Amino acid sequence: MNFKAILKNLGILLICEAISMLPALIVSFIYAGGDAPAFMHTIFFTICVGVILFKIKPDSPIIYARDGFAIVAVGWILISFFGALPFVLSGSIPSMIDGFFEASSGFTTTGASILTDVEILPKGILFWRSFTHWIGGMGIIVLTLAILPSVSEGSLHIMNAESPGPNPGKLVARVGQTAQILYLIYIAFTLTQIVLLCIAGMPFYDSMLTTFGSVGTGGFGIKNTSIGYYNNIFAEVIITFFMIVCGGNFALYYGLLKGNFKDFYKDEELRLYLGIIATAIILITINTYGHNFNSIGEALRHASFTVASIITTTGYATADFNQWPVFSKMILMLLMFIGGCAGSTAGSIKNIRILLLFKIMRRELMQIIHPRAFYTVKIGNKSVEEKTLLEVLAFFFMYMFIFLVAVLIISLDNFDVATTMSAVAATLGNIGPGISLVGPMGNYSELSYLSKITLSMCMIIGRLEIYPILLLMIPSFWRKVNI
Repeated sequence: MNFKAILKNLGILLICEAISMLPALIVSFIYAGGDAPAFMHTIFFTICVGVILFKIKPDSPIIYARDGFAIVAVGWILISFFGALPFVLSGSIPSMIDGFFEASSGFTTTGASILTDVEILPKGILFWRSFTHWIGGMGIIVLTLAILPSVSEGSLHIMNAESPGPNPGKLVARVGQTAQILYLIYIAFTLTQIVLLCIAGMPFYDSMLTTFGSVGTGGFGIKNTSIGYYNNIFAEVIITFFMIVCGGNFALYYGLLKGNFKDFYKDEELRLYLGIIATAIILITINTYGHNFNSIGEALRHASFTVASIITTTGYATADFNQWPVFSKMILMLLMFIGGCAGSTAGSIKNIRILLLFKIMRRELMQIIHPRAFYTVKIGNKSVEEKTLLEVLAFFFMYMFIFLVAVLIISLDNFDVATTMSAVAATLGNIGPGISLVGPMGNYSELSYLSKITLSMCMIIGRLEIYPILLLMIPSFWRKVNI
């Protein structure tokens, strides 16, 4: 492994993180909430560490695949640690473990929180808390590549390591240009939603922070009752739309810009994604009408918002779905494991893997009926390689294995089954709110430090789609042998 190149790239990452704190520093000066010193000290410390690492001169500029995985895995842990410092230094979150939990939740776009009253936080801290969603949504590594497309010869390895699952690949020949295209689309969505929310009557500051959470599919609320605080149906429709859009594949949107409408409408993953959303909305609307809501319109309104929020792993809320019937809550639990599309800002298993798992299941059943026949799994008109199918099966097993191990650890806190299981599902899938104690009107503050550390790692593992973090635990991964 090229350790010096790894450290140098981590330095670049920290410098970018320090720069990303400047908007929050400006906000802290504007509102004079007393949090400016925390940002100044954090920015200074982060830049110092970043510059020291950046000055390391690698013996070789070549970055191998394993180096890319190491940069991404260690990088996300580092940005969460340094991102937690403003919370701790400002006194908003006195405990470093709680601060790391909050920062991990922000950057991984999870939206799970240990805070019981967010409305008392200084404006600068609230801004940074939500801005971490926007940075982490498309990926801070991708952001670094967009700003510095020639930082290394291994940019593709770094970009692939941040999202190692089935993905659309490069949109254009150069990795830096791909990153820039993704961020241009991302910024366009962001600016459009901010403007629309302002038109809908939401204050500019609130519109901006709400947009960071919905476009980044994060879900940190700036009000204790989340989006339900505004009771603004027009704002809810706008947020619902952008959550669903940003849970889709950004490569398809680039194709639309180039006039490729055929691939957009025929995309199997997109159709599955939208079909699951529509089905879940209909079922929950029927189930909650007359039980929680007196009109079909009100049931449809809250079902639509909640389904979009959960499947896109955003985590905003307009209603306390803890009070909904068990059938509706079970649908939401299932959506926590499905998530958005590949190439989106959403988390969890992803629709492309769910689709492939169903196709594998169908193939195996057909193989039993017709043992001499040969069946190929296809997505669209393209055959899927057996290697990819094995990777999907391995990913699903690892995902469920990590889920079960984390559930066992969290169960040491002796909370009810719904709290324990949904807390893990909501953090590993980067959703945010779970059920019962960690529901939309609750938080994660009552969990032990062991549970918070475990769930923090679940958030990072889920955001990086498992492989990078697990690779760190394999001794042979660190040997100085490039394969």
